[in-house]
Amino acid sequence: AFTAHWTAFFSACPDTFELQRGLNNCFNYDLVPPAEVIEAALVACRRLDAFATAVRVWGGLRGKVNRREEYEEYKRYFEPMLQELGIPTPEDLGRVE
Repeated sequence: AFTAHWTAFFSACPDTFELQRGLNNCFNYDLVPPAEVIEAALVACRRLDAFATAVRVWGGLRGKVNRREEYEEYKRYFEPMLQELGIPTPEDLGRVE
């Protein structure tokens, strides 16, 4: 139900305010959002031309995973999509924590 709800939410998101509100709520749960939800959020970021929000999705994801290796797996999984949409990760922009 979680995946279906948030995938539908981001797919129909009308503006940047709702996108950011949805990301806030989605990342507030005590779990790492599934890949389908992250994908829908990134597509919504691109559709709404919310570049900074797209990069922040990765910062939020990095904060939610338990191990750095999990984050790297997400990056590898989404690499083709990120290339296609032109969305960099924080590390691509030189931001490393």
